[in-house]
Amino acid sequence: MEQTLSIIKPDAVKKGVIGKIIDRFESNGLRVAALKKLQLSTKDAKEFYAIHKDRPFFGELVEFMTSGPVVVIVLEGENAVAKNRELMGATDPKEAAKGTIRADFAESIDANAVHGSDSLENANNEIKFFFSKEEIL
Repeated sequence: MEQTLSIIKPDAVKKGVIGKIIDRFESNGLRVAALKKLQLSTKDAKEFYAIHKDRPFFGELVEFMTSGPVVVIVLEGENAVAKNRELMGATDPKEAAKGTIRADFAESIDANAVHGSDSLENANNEIKFFFSKEEIL
């Protein structure tokens, strides 16, 4: 049983599709183990996305992720990391397969509705960034 982190980004929160996205996870065998809605500070966004700090889009990413509330979710299930990434679809919604979260809810490659951990190691680190052990049920 794996755990992974998903973030419903500000664009999807603003659209009011939180429940629709969570339903995609639950309908496809992923269980919500923890969930919270929060507003990322610039400091937290910079720290969370530090892996991208030298990339040209870093500043815009931080600005976008702090532009409104997000919903952070710990998902668990068999092959949770891969399953979540499959459900999300390609980073660019124009390239995302029909029926994926990004194809259905994302606006652009920048405002792409959701974040998902890309490996089990990153999932563990990302979960610890947002949740204490006591918050994960």
